[in-house]
Amino acid sequence: MKRNLWNLGQILIGNFILALGVSCFVVPNNILSGGVAGVSIALEPLIPFISPNNMITLLTIVLFIFGGIFLGKGFFFKTLISTIVYPLFVYIISYFMQGALITENALLASLYSGILSGAGVGIVFRTGASTGGMDIPALIIHKWTNIPLSTVVMVIDGLTVLLGITTHSLEAAMIGLISVWSCSYVIDWVLSYGGQKTKSIMIISDHYDELIGQIRNELDRSSTLLEAEGTYTREKKKVLLVVVENKQYPILNRLILSVDPNAFIIVQDAHEIQGNGFTLSLDD
Repeated sequence: MKRNLWNLGQILIGNFILALGVSCFVVPNNILSGGVAGVSIALEPLIPFISPNNMITLLTIVLFIFGGIFLGKGFFFKTLISTIVYPLFVYIISYFMQGALITENALLASLYSGILSGAGVGIVFRTGASTGGMDIPALIIHKWTNIPLSTVVMVIDGLTVLLGITTHSLEAAMIGLISVWSCSYVIDWVLSYGGQKTKSIMIISDHYDELIGQIRNELDRSSTLLEAEGTYTREKKKVLLVVVENKQYPILNRLILSVDPNAFIIVQDAHEIQGNGFTLSLDD
């Protein structure tokens, strides 16, 4: 019950923040952003008898039905709340805004709309739900291709902005792409927030036994020994794989070079680590 209430709260907060970005920056400044708001702005010159707010509601409902068909009952119930509250929040905030402009600078409006939209969408994504709208095509593509969700959102939103070139201008689309980029960046940041910042290091050295002991003694980290073969010499090699927190990497680097100055080292950022020593206690 506590988890469900916590998720419900996050869905409501996420949709409110998203609606805030749309109502305060996108609609008043006619920003060609991503999502249903961006589509509504892009289509307004072609369908002037439907206001952007009404178009947002219509597209949200249509895409919700579309998502229920392709993503199943679980998606349907998780996204039902967003489908109801998001258009409602847009209408309420727009009513209090009364057409007022927070800023007349289109670049600032585009940037802050992207930041708020990304924060709102990211918070909802963390619960396993969706804000509906143009998230739905992104979720369908992510489901079948495993392309990172933030990347799919950025591509779809970018195409939405480019659609606006036909009804607005190239400059308007260029400004809108700022919103798309900032939205994607913030979604990625929100989804990874709270995770440990770590590095994955692969070490090729003939002194792997000594390195294993040093890593355990100095850093209290275990490691994995992999079998490898050089493609040029066909010589069998041992590859040591170890994951450490970012703050431990300088210590590890010095340790490796002190044992074997000729060691071959590959370092990568690890965006998500689960398991003993990271998400589990060593005493578990």
